[in-house]
Amino acid sequence: MKTPHDHAKAPEGETRHRIMRALLKHAPVTAAEMAEHLGMSAAGVRRHLDILHEEGLIEAVRRNPPRGVTRRRGRPARSFRLTDRGREGFGHDYDTLTTLALEALREVGGEEAVRDLARRRIEEILAEIPAADEDDPESVEETVRAVARAFDENGYAATVTAAGGGVQICQHHCPVSHVAEKFPELCAAEHEAIARRAGLHVQPLASIAHGNDVCTTNIPLSTINTPEERRGS
Repeated sequence: MKTPHDHAKAPEGETRHRIMRALLKHAPVTAAEMAEHLGMSAAGVRRHLDILHEEGLIEAVRRNPPRGVTRRRGRPARSFRLTDRGREGFGHDYDTLTTLALEALREVGGEEAVRDLARRRIEEILAEIPAADEDDPESVEETVRAVARAFDENGYAATVTAAGGGVQICQHHCPVSHVAEKFPELCAAEHEAIARRAGLHVQPLASIAHGNDVCTTNIPLSTINTPEERRGS
């Protein structure tokens, strides 16, 4: 079975690895969108996508147009995303060993021991990020972006998007998703750590561990009262 790392060793494999890594963050996308993102020709991207599709590393999906946008006539362009097999090369190594270790830890120390380990793990990832000024939306957003960068550097393919009156951290890959299916303490620890640094209650909206394509955590900046609003209350 080939993995993204096997592709990187083969001729032109580095390009396919770039395409697969981009799919982690931006899927589902069309060949044309991928070409623009990578600065390649659409024909060149399609050739690599065809190879990845044949090897079962990506799949074609139907993408609905944004709300309020009418679908154009004619056959819609195919969009692509990674399959479970395609994701495996980005961080699911040692899942079985980790699960066994956590099960043993739970037997010896109980649920609190698992929660403590989950908190220690995520605090190690976010150790360099101080808490935001919870009364300043700009400070909170800056901290959220720093959190996303830390996640991204640790294999989560994380991005930040604006959403309504707040921002959302989107993790397009989760290195521990298979383990988190059995140990939700891992996800809970992430949300707790984000909330502590933002100084706000955060809202988990979706999770790869629960079958979604992306982990989404919403941080509602609209709940922050500015000093002027507090003085007027």
